[in-house]
Amino acid sequence: MVASAGDEGRRRTAAGPGFWQRVVGQLGTALIVVDPAGRILAVNPAAERLLGRAAPVMIGEDTHDLLHRDADGRRIPRERCTLLRAVAERAVTREEGRVCLRGDGRLVAVSWSASPLTDDGVFMGMTVLFDDTSGDRSARRERAAYTRALEDLTERLTLVAEITDVLGQTLETDEALARLGRLLVPRLADWAAVDLRSGSGQVHRVAVTGPAGRDLAQEDWHERLPDTAEEPRSPLVQVLNGGDPALQGEADLAAPVTSALATVHSGFLRAAGATSAVTVPLGSGQRVTGALTLARTDPAHPFDADDLTVVSDIGRRVGLVIDNARRFGRQRAVAEAMQRNLLAPLPQPGGLRLAARYQPAPAGSQVGGDWYDAFERKDGTLALVIGDVVGHDLTAAAGMAQLHGILRSLAWDDSGPPGAVVDRLDDAMPAITTVPLATLVLALLEGDPHTGPWTLRWTSAGHPPPLLLTRDGQARYLEAGQGLLLGAPSDPGAGRPSAEEVLPPGSTLLLYTDGLIEVPGSDLDTGLARLRRHALALAHEPLDTLCDRLPARMPPGSTDDVALLALRLPSP
Repeated sequence: MVASAGDEGRRRTAAGPGFWQRVVGQLGTALIVVDPAGRILAVNPAAERLLGRAAPVMIGEDTHDLLHRDADGRRIPRERCTLLRAVAERAVTREEGRVCLRGDGRLVAVSWSASPLTDDGVFMGMTVLFDDTSGDRSARRERAAYTRALEDLTERLTLVAEITDVLGQTLETDEALARLGRLLVPRLADWAAVDLRSGSGQVHRVAVTGPAGRDLAQEDWHERLPDTAEEPRSPLVQVLNGGDPALQGEADLAAPVTSALATVHSGFLRAAGATSAVTVPLGSGQRVTGALTLARTDPAHPFDADDLTVVSDIGRRVGLVIDNARRFGRQRAVAEAMQRNLLAPLPQPGGLRLAARYQPAPAGSQVGGDWYDAFERKDGTLALVIGDVVGHDLTAAAGMAQLHGILRSLAWDDSGPPGAVVDRLDDAMPAITTVPLATLVLALLEGDPHTGPWTLRWTSAGHPPPLLLTRDGQARYLEAGQGLLLGAPSDPGAGRPSAEEVLPPGSTLLLYTDGLIEVPGSDLDTGLARLRRHALALAHEPLDTLCDRLPARMPPGSTDDVALLALRLPSP
């Protein structure tokens, strides 16, 4: 039986350093480990006793040459060795009626079972369990049953641990359910179905996995299930209403049902050809978020009480993952909505054209604090802002909102250089915001919005440099005006630098956040070169087209959100 949730602490304590070595050492069944070439890597004490050889004598030797003999004690050709074939094919194999040569020269009849041994998907060799079959037939059957039970238990525990590990790597419900289906089918069942309760109490069949993988037709057919009415013979209704896990055999599956929900579920099991099924809650106690149903189609291999215990444990763990994912999704939705609502509409003064895009962080990541802004100041100049608040949560989004409002207020009627405006923002930030650190670029565009000429004055607080694209096919980063990021310790007497550049007619200016250029495993220079190349290829596209296509051309893998602000000057 699988240990209960209350035994979690004791399991963690037991599974300390050396625990599994002690388990193997005390195992009553002989066990050896061989490498991909069939050489012996490890031997437990039971194998030493069975084979009459000390472990140091066996380690490093070829398993076949050392041990494998026919009934008369003669060597067997390697091409007829079933163990070597199992190693070459990396296949689970069982065999009875084999003979091994002991160290004292005696022959011993054995049965053996071999299983592939992998580490992160890399084949490391095989574990081989030996059983002495020279005794009476009853004892052999008992030992074989014990070995099979041990292997089954190991497989179940491995599956539960793998599901816990894999599902813990995502906070997206759809991705978690897709991973769950791939883990359960076909290792534990032929079909798997997941039904979830929505906030209003309605039930949706959100995932169905069969022998061919995800079965979208089954999901479409039962996307929204009927209400959970009382139906004493329906395990699904019982589980969704807080009842115990249920095990169904062929007779149970054939029993009539009356409620609409039970009829839908029964129809699914018949369509799948189920001869045995288990239905367990997702979650536990009062926090049941749905139900997991597994079905088998082989009448010779039905689910049993041990399977029900394992699947119930899986259901509790999956329910916790889904509950966490839903909490994360609600927080993410609030933060995204707050961010988008704070990104004000862009002005379009005179012949100047502006476009912007905000792209949330990809699935599995939290919301960031990226933002952009553009507004006309009191003196008519155009202010452009791009920024990134440190953090990836609601606090970062709230900090972004605070900086957004303060900077607008400071820049609206300040006629000084942009570096002086950002200095005032840096001084005010610790007193009236919760932001610890942030980066931004503040750029001021001076000149007639219709005819120019146009001069850009800007300062950068630790932010990636603006990119200027000109009509003659040139692209370069405006790297001047760089200062410390907001919130960093600085010399009180040193002001922030400001830079100045005359912008040619028809040019395009791009302000962006680091999510557009930073990809794990790639350095910053590579990201900047990639952005310059793709932006230059799109420089003659309409501004909205450029903003749509540029993020799509950047490589996947970024875990950050992206803000992009583009300005295009009129052509002569």
